[in-house]
Amino acid sequence: MKAQTQWAAAALLLAAMAAPARAELVIIVNPQNAATRMFPSQAAQFFLGGSVLFTPIEQAEGSPIRAEFTKKVLEKTPAQVEAIWSKIVFTAKGKPPKECKSSAEVKKAVADNVNAIGYIEKAAVDDTVKVIATVP
Repeated sequence: MKAQTQWAAAALLLAAMAAPARAELVIIVNPQNAATRMFPSQAAQFFLGGSVLFTPIEQAEGSPIRAEFTKKVLEKTPAQVEAIWSKIVFTAKGKPPKECKSSAEVKKAVADNVNAIGYIEKAAVDDTVKVIATVP
């Protein structure tokens, strides 16, 4: 029994070491945008309809990066975010963020719109966008 427990512990350790590390997320804007820094909690207001100062660009529904952003930055579940936007749309007070299929598409959409705000993996950043916040 002791050997079996040790084997199970070793298997768990190996699985944990083999699991991919989560990519570090960054919140980005167009390089021409005047914003230089922002707390993730400030960025959340744009993705939850609380402000129209920026045009939010969203990752694909169901993607791991969107799930991480929703949990860490918006501090909501996907169902809660959907309910918020359903109410905003129903009351004609706004429309949900544009959705892109990949970080490359988000980066291009932000690079093409001076008022856009989005989020991508830190590794995907280049000079077409400006990082204004890092999500721990």
